Amino acid sequence: MADGLPDGVPVADVLAELVGLTRDDADWRAGRTFSLVYHADDEELSRLHDEIGRRFLAENALNPFAFPSLGRMEHEVVAAAAALTHLVDGSGTMSSGGTESIFLAVHVARECARERGVASPAIVVPATAHPAFAKACHYLDVEERRVPVGADLRADPEAMAAALDERVVLLVASAPCYPYGVIDPVTEVAALAAGHGLLCHVDACLGGWLLPFWEQLGEPVPPWDFRVPGVTSLSADVHKYGYAFKGASVVLHRDPEMVRRQWFLFDDWPGGLYGSATTAGTRPAAPIAGAWATIRHLGADGYLAKARVVRDTTRRVLEGIGAVPGLEVTGRPDLSVFEFGSTTLEVGAVGDVMDERGWHLDRQQGGLHLMVSPYHAHVVDRFLADLREAAATAPRPDPGRGPGAGTYGAVPPS
Repeated sequence: MADGLPDGVPVADVLAELVGLTRDDADWRAGRTFSLVYHADDEELSRLHDEIGRRFLAENALNPFAFPSLGRMEHEVVAAAAALTHLVDGSGTMSSGGTESIFLAVHVARECARERGVASPAIVVPATAHPAFAKACHYLDVEERRVPVGADLRADPEAMAAALDERVVLLVASAPCYPYGVIDPVTEVAALAAGHGLLCHVDACLGGWLLPFWEQLGEPVPPWDFRVPGVTSLSADVHKYGYAFKGASVVLHRDPEMVRRQWFLFDDWPGGLYGSATTAGTRPAAPIAGAWATIRHLGADGYLAKARVVRDTTRRVLEGIGAVPGLEVTGRPDLSVFEFGSTTLEVGAVGDVMDERGWHLDRQQGGLHLMVSPYHAHVVDRFLADLREAAATAPRPDPGRGPGAGTYGAVPPS
């Protein structure tokens, strides 16, 4: 061993070791997970993704002059997102995921505040807003004001209005929020923002590539996109219900001038002009090409068909949970994302039993969390049967297991 690195080993040995390392990973391919992976249940799409990954493994989207195909594909992905969200004459960019899209939206808001002479800007978000807003504020030195939601778990415009002062530059609404799958009253939040000369961002990272087709299926969808006056920016993840592989998201702005505020330009060094519209310098090409190829392959008819499967499967899951004694869905979800809990059972113990049976359910502060994907249509009956048995056989927590903490992302080592 030299310089701290082990000696190299043959490819076959590396692959064998890799298989061992993944032995305890969640089995998403069998539909056993309800987050993190959006299983499209599409073998042709999987083959397309494999080929895209192979072809675009090395290219770098940092320089579109070297790889003009990536610039064109990004432009077309952004255009597709704009069409879905009814953005006319606006602009946007791709990013690595919802967190970066939100980061960029907060960054633009901070730059606008500075141009107005606000040195210490603030944003106002509902308590259900994604933690990415808090993360962006942490990195960008912006104050986040997180206010309570209403009894229906949606953003409360009155509570948001009460948090306004001369330092606030941005209001946020979710379509839908992650914890409960409910859509905030975007019309009211955007009107509040417009009335005070503020920006309004809609976090549609979850719903942006599903809600347009949900609406086509005849489901009730409240106003949420650029059809709402006062909405100034919107984020939508292509790697969620757009079924592209990670990481691919889009951040859109009604005013193209706002995109210019995303840009970082620097030429005070010997290497020439450095420019970037996102936080990353080097940008992997495969997610851009993968998003483009996925949209081209599925098209409007493919997305509508998958939305129908998700809608029908969600109905089955909601009805099945409602039929399990002691379990109930939290709130009234607008989409295929929701929490269920209990006032009579220890829902953490139910989750423990489901874990033992090979299901991977997210733990939230108030219950267990599901996001339905197309592949779940194949496993919904087995899932509900196991859930009924889990509720019947584990109504109380097992002290030996310890508490089941509500964890969404990584936890730092102790």
